[in-house]
Amino acid sequence: MNALLKRVWFGLAATLIVSLAAVALPDHIQIEDDGRIHLGAPAPTPSPSTAAPTPESTAPPLTRDAVDEVIRTAVAAAGLDPAQGHPSVAADANSKRTGWTAVREKATAPSEMNAICADLERQGWTLNPNPQGDRPDASRSYKRGGWYLLVSTRGKTQAPSTTSDLTDSQSSLNLTGIQLNLSDIPLPEITVRIG
Repeated sequence: MNALLKRVWFGLAATLIVSLAAVALPDHIQIEDDGRIHLGAPAPTPSPSTAAPTPESTAPPLTRDAVDEVIRTAVAAAGLDPAQGHPSVAADANSKRTGWTAVREKATAPSEMNAICADLERQGWTLNPNPQGDRPDASRSYKRGGWYLLVSTRGKTQAPSTTSDLTDSQSSLNLTGIQLNLSDIPLPEITVRIG
């Protein structure tokens, strides 16, 4: 019985680790058809017929002020007044986090989110899909210049505590930015088989 419990706990722990890694680093997760999960990006094998990869941009990372301006621009492009919402992180609180949130009508929030996402892409932000749990109608993640920006709509039950007074017909429209430099975190290649 103890051996069975150990296997169950190990399986749950492995699933939790894979789930967290899939959210934080979707580009470094590969799930095979046979149930094997590869964590970490394997070293590419050079092929004589392929050209050398293009080096990543050496542009400096974005500042929080620049990300705040990106958010204001995207919100305005969606036809909203940035002053209708409020910052979700105080301006002097943290230079690696920022955000904006507003209470919107549930019927219009998805189209407003789509307009914000379209403007982020116009501004050069890259969609950072999470293949494990992507819900393009409720949230999308973007990355650029060392920042990750999550655009989401949440109803009454999932909204942040700051908007807990939502009615059933309202939704919280959120942009949450966090500065991460995940390329500095080395990930060894690990293969896990569950089952």
